[in-house]
Amino acid sequence: MEQRVQPESWIEAVGWFSLCVAFASALVIAADVALPRRRQRMWIMNVVYPVTALYWGPVALWFYFRHGRRTTRPEGGAHGEHGSDELPRWQVRSKAVSHCGAGCTLGDIGAEWLVFAASLTLAGKALYADFALDFAFAWVLGVVFQYFSIMPMRNISRAKGIWAAVKADTLSIVAFQIGLFLGMWLYQEVLFSPGLPKTTAAYWMMMQLSMILGFFTAWPVNAWLVRVGWKERM
Repeated sequence: MEQRVQPESWIEAVGWFSLCVAFASALVIAADVALPRRRQRMWIMNVVYPVTALYWGPVALWFYFRHGRRTTRPEGGAHGEHGSDELPRWQVRSKAVSHCGAGCTLGDIGAEWLVFAASLTLAGKALYADFALDFAFAWVLGVVFQYFSIMPMRNISRAKGIWAAVKADTLSIVAFQIGLFLGMWLYQEVLFSPGLPKTTAAYWMMMQLSMILGFFTAWPVNAWLVRVGWKERM
């Protein structure tokens, strides 16, 4: 079993604050989208918005209330208040990245706890096992999320929908995970070597920051995917 560094009390306190604010933001969004009049035109976004708040916290809360509500069924009508072609580019790209990031986030959380529970290692390090399982889980869930975006918007078979989802989200997931893994490596191998325990709030606060880094590394890739038509304009 690898030795871990216990975070200083003030870092752990900041970690708990960050997690509590993020969970509160996610719960507020989840409660809002649970209302029939607030459900998103594309149902998968009812999951994407609260999951995004798990790492973006109040920023995701602001984005949802400022822009996300515009695509609810009652406010936006059958096709939303604005067509996707009319939305500012940054909004389209933000939704595209958050869509990918939500699948990655859920996959990463599940994989991280599996590595912890099973005491898995790769090449003698739990971090490498985290990388391997994080990517595998994130890819599967990311593709599933993308599938449920593509199918309602394209009149294609399930097989073609799965292939379109794989093509649309694989590069996006790779780009997101590159930023995430860079952040994980920095805080596990540099800042808190030989790593923080996963049972600490500080660990998950650093994961939040790493996911935000992944959001930005995935941004240019998603911009390209939307521009060439591989990914739908959300």
